[in-house]
Amino acid sequence: MTNSTAASPLFEPAELGPLTLPNRLVMAPMTRNRAAADGVPVPLMATYYAQRASAGLIVAEATTPNAVGQTYPHIPAIHAPRHIAGWRAVTEAVRAAGGRMFLQLQHGGRVGHPANSGLAPVAPSPVPLPGTIFTPGGHRPTVVPREMSTAEIRATVADFAAAARNARAAGFEGVEVHAANGYLLHQFLAGNTNRRTDAYGGDARSRVRFVTEVTRAVAEAVGAERVGLRISPGLTVNGIEEDDTPALYRALLAELSGLGLAYLHLVYADPGQPLFRELRAAWPGTLIGNPVLPRDHIPADGGLSAGAALLAAGADLVALGRPFLANPDLVERLRTGAPPNQVRDAYLMYVGGPEGYTDYPTLAPAPAAP
Repeated sequence: MTNSTAASPLFEPAELGPLTLPNRLVMAPMTRNRAAADGVPVPLMATYYAQRASAGLIVAEATTPNAVGQTYPHIPAIHAPRHIAGWRAVTEAVRAAGGRMFLQLQHGGRVGHPANSGLAPVAPSPVPLPGTIFTPGGHRPTVVPREMSTAEIRATVADFAAAARNARAAGFEGVEVHAANGYLLHQFLAGNTNRRTDAYGGDARSRVRFVTEVTRAVAEAVGAERVGLRISPGLTVNGIEEDDTPALYRALLAELSGLGLAYLHLVYADPGQPLFRELRAAWPGTLIGNPVLPRDHIPADGGLSAGAALLAAGADLVALGRPFLANPDLVERLRTGAPPNQVRDAYLMYVGGPEGYTDYPTLAPAPAAP
């Protein structure tokens, strides 16, 4: 272990709303497709998350607040009593291992298919997802989503609030509203997927309205100090195109910065970009930075230097994805300078069973003193 590694601010405690985190490392939400077909978390998921309980905070994978919001097969949900019971087994296992968890709430919007949810997907406008989507029968062409009515928008806002209450009943410390990566809330933000002419479409101020209403409703349901918001400015995943990114997120943060939310979670945060500095200056509370890491391998330092750079640039916490996926003991590896496991096979990220999920090795225990 080098002195610089041991002294890294990543290992200092931090306050997050009512929580004291033992370190500044966050396990980012990562879809793993291990839930039962009806969205109920299974015991294997409790094992997976408990293995990673040394993270300062775990943000559990994207979880649907209603049936129509389901994206892919075997995605967990949180809109029925059986979902609450399944997740409670997970949070109890993590808490017993000394960890803390938020649950990410995600509605897929146009990223969905009747073969997955049994329902036609909905979206701000009838603009289909490009390409195909994975279903139990393999990849199939996407379908044109149905444009949401004003009444459906209001019902969806209520569904998010109810899902947040369910998450608290399941033992989560809080929730993260997912307004990133091309899913429903991001679809309302982006001009190419939101072609509405009513109060939810048009200029940037109108396109942030749905995200604002969802976030406010969730904060009212469980307390703003237990709510985070995830955004991905400029990210083009899932066919998203933003032609006014700086103005869009300035408008969003202007609406939400006074709520007292637990945190803002910035995807692919790059401290070298002007937008990162602008968002940091505009956000008065905790900022979680999810750094840009290579997609084909985990860096030799496990993401330590990228995380330290984000903290130096003003982030308060650092979220890591694949490094936590392949390293249950990532915090200890980073602390001691031990090399990280690499993701063995990307295919195993999204298939059922323990392989590539709960079977990654941990460091050998130190030998007992004579």
